[in-house]
Amino acid sequence: MTWFEGIILGLLQGFTEFLPVSSSGHLEIAKTLFGVEHVSNFPFTVAVHGGTVLSTIVVFWREIVVLVKGTLKFKMNEETSYLLKIIVSMIPVGLTGLLLKAPVERLFNGNIVFVGFMLLITSVLLACAHFIPKKNRDIGYIDALIIGLAQAIAVIPGISRSGATISTGLMIGNKKEDIARFSFLMVLVPVIGVNLLEILSAEATKGSAGILILIIGFFTAFIAGYLACRWMINLVKRSKLIWFGIYCAVAGILSVMLG
Repeated sequence: MTWFEGIILGLLQGFTEFLPVSSSGHLEIAKTLFGVEHVSNFPFTVAVHGGTVLSTIVVFWREIVVLVKGTLKFKMNEETSYLLKIIVSMIPVGLTGLLLKAPVERLFNGNIVFVGFMLLITSVLLACAHFIPKKNRDIGYIDALIIGLAQAIAVIPGISRSGATISTGLMIGNKKEDIARFSFLMVLVPVIGVNLLEILSAEATKGSAGILILIIGFFTAFIAGYLACRWMINLVKRSKLIWFGIYCAVAGILSVMLG
């Protein structure tokens, strides 16, 4: 892998991780159309995911500090309740990882026709979230579980994680300003956990990217992720997700045609 490819893949991962367009779907399309097998390079994958996780922490560091301080008081306050909702939201994706790991991995086979159809589903979700009347209900435990189910479904390449979780939250009536923050915070532990598990497994020995390429990928993904995360929060508040729905529809149709 060259430094230029590291930059391109880092940008692709960083931007598409937070925008509702499916990072996994875009990486599958890139791998198939351009023969870019480097996305399966394990150390590089860990590096770019680490960059996007760090960008989330930087964007929400104040909220994270408040949650930690409130939880450490060891009483059922607002912060502890919020953290428990995040834990509830992680249950579906955790069960998916434990019970369906092999079937999910088989979906990442370069089938861009399948990815295209999943992008069309993402487009429908975003369109529904745009046109359904908005409500202002706070996120409850049942809401957290439903949003968590959407996150579990989004392990399929082409289904956007942020798109599925935010759209689901909006469709069940959660506040726009709350659902974006919840969507990004709920993914931190699963992503960190998956990478740690894979680092401890034999998969960690795979890959040939040099240390410079890993550093380039990490910082490129961090910068792109930071910008995309900030942008996405503002877009949700202004109800501008429909444009990403149109983009996903066009990308899905093109993927099906090219596949």
